[in-house]
Amino acid sequence: MAGVLEGVNQRTQLVGQNRLELLLFRLGGDQVYGINVFKVKEVLQCPQLTVLPQSHRVVRGIAHIRGSTISMMDLSLAIGQSELENIDNSFVIITEYNNATQGFLVQSVERIINLNWEAIHPPPKGAGNEHYLTAVTEIEGKLVEIIDVERILSEVSPISEDISVGVIAEKVSEAAQELHVLIVDDSSVARKQIKRCVETIGVTTTVLNDGRAALEYLTGLADQGVDVGTHFMAMISDIEMPEMDGYTLTTEVRSDPRLAGLHIILHTSLSGVFNQAMVKKVGADNFLPKFNPDLLATTVSDRIKDVGALTDD
Repeated sequence: MAGVLEGVNQRTQLVGQNRLELLLFRLGGDQVYGINVFKVKEVLQCPQLTVLPQSHRVVRGIAHIRGSTISMMDLSLAIGQSELENIDNSFVIITEYNNATQGFLVQSVERIINLNWEAIHPPPKGAGNEHYLTAVTEIEGKLVEIIDVERILSEVSPISEDISVGVIAEKVSEAAQELHVLIVDDSSVARKQIKRCVETIGVTTTVLNDGRAALEYLTGLADQGVDVGTHFMAMISDIEMPEMDGYTLTTEVRSDPRLAGLHIILHTSLSGVFNQAMVKKVGADNFLPKFNPDLLATTVSDRIKDVGALTDD
């Protein structure tokens, strides 16, 4: 396993080409799961764990790794399955989501595969609302399930979704009543968080699940003669999405003269200055890390001020 992630940092050029790499793993059965390599910092044999009293049942303990104390979550338990057995022989995938580091315990780690986002599809419609999937794909005739890690983190380590008092000015809320935002995200938790935040300000929202659906929706409006750039004051889009990622969606929007005026905010749990560079490359207007309700509310408020020519007085 020592070399499985060798050179991951050099693979970032895949982002922006509607491509990704998945790290494949198992949780105790035949089902294969995947996680985006771009979220993975390293993979280790399970270190010695220290059990913390009164911790969430999914957290099997903490470990001290490279000077940091990291919570180790049983990914099998987190998605409603039985706990991993013999965790001393299991592996831990160290990840970074929303500017925080956490470890996920898995039974085994297999390999890394390179895919196009077009090969990644939303979960089957019959999967219901209780599943922990954000997408699925097929590798060598086998179904690979991609887990909605944001949902897991929201359940194990919930963060406040409330906007602080004073962040939204009264005149901004008044101006927001006539405005509309398009939200695009494949995570059900993220969609609800963003929708709640934006609607608290007073803005009307339309919510879609992936980049392909968003592009088809926007071009459909343009075909009907709608001026998309004024119909929506902004589009808030995730980057990692099945069918079409946020970078590709932005590129497609900017390349269509009928859509090019749309204000685009990329909102993602991917970290790092690389994403800032990609935002400029594809022509997005802003980049926000998930999920900070005050930061999102401030960004939307600033956009309302720009659209409505409001001042801070």
